[in-house]
Amino acid sequence: MAAQQHKETLPRHVAIIMDGNGRWARKRHLPRQAGHVAGVNAVREVVRAAIDAGLEALTLYAFSSENWKRPAIEVGALMGLFRLYFRNDIHEIAELGARVRIIGNRTRVDPDIRKMIEESEHQTAGNTGMNLIFAFDYGGQEEIVAAVRELARAAKEGRLDPETITPELVSSRLFTNGLPEPDLVIRTSGERRLSNFLLWQSAYAELLFVDTLWPDFGRAEFMDALEQFTQRERRFGALPEAVA
Repeated sequence: MAAQQHKETLPRHVAIIMDGNGRWARKRHLPRQAGHVAGVNAVREVVRAAIDAGLEALTLYAFSSENWKRPAIEVGALMGLFRLYFRNDIHEIAELGARVRIIGNRTRVDPDIRKMIEESEHQTAGNTGMNLIFAFDYGGQEEIVAAVRELARAAKEGRLDPETITPELVSSRLFTNGLPEPDLVIRTSGERRLSNFLLWQSAYAELLFVDTLWPDFGRAEFMDALEQFTQRERRFGALPEAVA
C-alpha cells in the first residue's frame, strides 16, 4: 500500500496489457483455457485494488482485434469468460461505484455480448467512481483510422476546415473521448511492446514492463507498479527542472 502515501503523484489513468495467460497454463501443464480462467481472477483483484487506490480510470486490454486469428476453440473460450465475468461481476462493480465503458469494434461480436456490453454501460452510467474500461475487440490502428475517416468525411462535406484539425480534435473522435490519457501503461509477462494498444493515447505515458505473468499479477504487484510510477519524473518533452 506504499503508493497510497503518494496519492498526489499517483497516475490518474492506468492501462494494462494483460499478457501471459497461456504461458502460465503451460508452465503448469494445463490447457490454455485454465490460464484465461486464472487471468479473470487477476482482473477481479486488480480492479478492486485500483478502486481502493482512488484511480480515476483503469483500462484493461481484454481482447484485441488481432485475437480473432487465434484458434476458434480459444476464441470461443475467451468469449465465454467475457460473458461469465459480466454476468457475475457487474453488480459488484456497480456497487463499488465504478462506471463501465467498453471500447472497440462492437459489430463483430455476438448479439448477446453486444447486449451485455450495452446493459453494463447503462447500469453503471450514473456512477461517479472509477472509470473501468475494457478494450474489447480493440485495435489502436483501427481506432485511429476510424477517427481520421470521420474527419475526412466531414471535410469532404464542407463541415470541417482541414486546417483546423488539431491533436485535440482527433482525440475527441477516439473511443476514449472524455477520459484522461493513460499516465502509466503496464505490460505483464516480460514482453516489451504495445501490441496495438492505445497508440495515440499513450504518446507520453510511462511504460512499465514486468516479468510477472498476468494470472500472478495481483494487488501487491499492482500497488508496486503504482509506487514505481511515483518515482518517475515526467517531462512531456521538456527538460528536467534542474537543467531548465
